Amino acid sequence: MTEGDRLLATTRDVPPGTPRTMPGQSPAIAPVMTTTLPPLDIAAIRKDFALLSRVLRGKPVIYLDSAVSGQMPLQVIERMVKYERDEHTNVHRGVSTLSQEATDFYEAAREKVRRFIGAGSIREIVWTRGTTESINLVAQTFGRMVVKEGDEILLSAMEHHANIVPWQMLAQEKGATIKVIPMTDTGELILASLDELITDRTKIVGVVHISNVLGTVNPVKEIIAMAHAKGVPVLVDGAQAVPHLQVDVKDLDADFYAFSGHKLSGPTGIGVLYGKLAHLEAMPPWHGGGSMIRSVTWEKTTYLPAPGKFEAGTPPIAAAIGLGAAIDYVSALGIDRIAAHEHDLLLYATERLSRIPGLRILGSAKEKASVISFVVEGIHPHDMGSLLDGEGIVVRAGHHCAQPIMTRLKVPATTRASFAYFNTREEVDFLVSAVEKAIELFK
Repeated sequence: MTEGDRLLATTRDVPPGTPRTMPGQSPAIAPVMTTTLPPLDIAAIRKDFALLSRVLRGKPVIYLDSAVSGQMPLQVIERMVKYERDEHTNVHRGVSTLSQEATDFYEAAREKVRRFIGAGSIREIVWTRGTTESINLVAQTFGRMVVKEGDEILLSAMEHHANIVPWQMLAQEKGATIKVIPMTDTGELILASLDELITDRTKIVGVVHISNVLGTVNPVKEIIAMAHAKGVPVLVDGAQAVPHLQVDVKDLDADFYAFSGHKLSGPTGIGVLYGKLAHLEAMPPWHGGGSMIRSVTWEKTTYLPAPGKFEAGTPPIAAAIGLGAAIDYVSALGIDRIAAHEHDLLLYATERLSRIPGLRILGSAKEKASVISFVVEGIHPHDMGSLLDGEGIVVRAGHHCAQPIMTRLKVPATTRASFAYFNTREEVDFLVSAVEKAIELFK
């Protein structure tokens, strides 16, 4: 454990010397499973999700909307309930046994995140409310430091609003310009354009790892290398990537990487910002208050080192512990096995839906995650979504907080089915039958 990690592990508002258990010593951290494990036991997994046995209007729920929010297994819910029922108190405050235990559980969850994404230190893991807050934090601290009038911010054509709006706000404030990496009709970024787009005025590149609309898995490692070759840092929106593939932030060499707990079978209200320690140390605090300070006088306040200086006030303790439990759960299943199962569902659903006359799937990149957005001739996506809901099938219909993609593809909205490790081929068959039924109804 580094000296910085030891500093973080110490209760922030407790006098030095208080006995502590280091987060890294917590017995609750599950080992990462290997690729030699057998295929997923989907029937057993489904028993961990109560929602999958729910009946709506006489139809069993088929949840095909994990891209908007993943379902929490019972193990995650029970771990959060245990904290709220048996362990509830604040962290980094007081000398009580409960406070020390809560702090250990809370910081152990941070360590689980560090291991899960391959960060070098828990000091590089900042708790936020989600991907949106993580990106806003970077824009309003790091961005304000480096972006000046006349500078440029480079984003991709397939960004979620969360990785557009904060940069637009910063650009307006600073007098900077937003530039866009174009994409093909198949939904792949045109990397050849980067040579011209990245200039000496480019101060940061923001790119989504996996598109929430198209399912495209972007070559972020290559994009990062191209940006770094010109001295430009890169922020990656990993909200859709972390649940579906193994992420190693050190291998990617990302400057910043953001994701949300609720996409990863965890609770809402918790997110993660990974940042290279040199960046986090140079960045000023974003919010001020308790828990993020070393000392306060009327004349001056001094701050904790990262990540503490970014975590003002009482944090989402139960949610952080819940996210740690979610990481335990998916790690035990094996990200490699999750990816293989979801890829099988993607191929099967793509093949079956493609047979339906009048249905068009948007996005056919060579590298795709388990997301299918489609439109049906003569049926608005909102109508399709409502009709599928009547059959107990939960999908997303709309612009998916990615209106620039809709404009690029010349559609007002899409219907989106997104698959998780608990979904089955039989559920895909139900989806196909329901779409065909909807088409017949409109005829």
